[in-house]
Amino acid sequence: MRKQIFGAQLSLRCCGTTAPERTAEPRWQLYVAMTGLVSEWPTYTWSTSTEIPTVRQRHDVLTDLGFVIAEDAEWEWTEHTGPDYHPHPTRVLLLGTVKVRPLEGGAA
Repeated sequence: MRKQIFGAQLSLRCCGTTAPERTAEPRWQLYVAMTGLVSEWPTYTWSTSTEIPTVRQRHDVLTDLGFVIAEDAEWEWTEHTGPDYHPHPTRVLLLGTVKVRPLEGGAA
């Protein structure tokens, strides 16, 4: 049986988040992109901070969400510029991605 592989994304939400609840301060958010509605994707938002969550923190959150990093996968980091519609000067955004799979017997 082939195991499902999904993409997890970690980004600093510079103007806050809209899910699972609206916030105004910058904070890191991790979600697992799956089929279905974006509002139903497994998501975790850290407390207000601009410090990148550690490898251990990311691992623990993925486990809590019912996932584990796929075999031979590593975090990949890219930089993007923020969208023009943001109410502040353009910033460089750091985006982390990694392939994940559901935990054996997990809720995912």
